[in-house]
Amino acid sequence: QVQLAESGGASVQAGGSLRLSCAGARWTDGSKCMAWFRQDPGKAREGIGAIYLSLGTKNYADSAKGRFTISHDNTQKILYLQMNDLKPEDTATYYCAAGSRLCLTLREDKYDIWGQGTQVTVSS
Repeated sequence: QVQLAESGGASVQAGGSLRLSCAGARWTDGSKCMAWFRQDPGKAREGIGAIYLSLGTKNYADSAKGRFTISHDNTQKILYLQMNDLKPEDTATYYCAAGSRLCLTLREDKYDIWGQGTQVTVSS
C-alpha cells in the first residue's frame, strides 16, 4: 500500500513563497500520475496541478499558472509544489494524490491514494 505524506505547510505573509513536499514509500509503483489539490473549509476540493511521472508532462489549473510549479525527484521519491507570490486566497489544506486512471486530470475522483494534507495560511 502506497502511503503519501505532505509536509512544508506554514503561515506566511502575502507575496511569500513555500515549497510543499509529498513523500511516499514506493509512490511510483503502479501510479502513473500524481497531483496536488487544496481545500478550504466549506469549499470543494480544487485541483492545482498534475504530473505524468514518466513523461514529466504537467497540467496546471488557471489559478496556479505562473505562480506554482510541480516537480518530482524519482530517486528520493518526493513530489514538490513550489508556490510563489502567495495570496490570502491560497489559504487551504494542501493534499497530494496518486493514481493511474486518467493522468493529468484535476478531477479528484480519478486519484486513488491521498495524503493527510498540510496547512498553508497566507496573511495579508
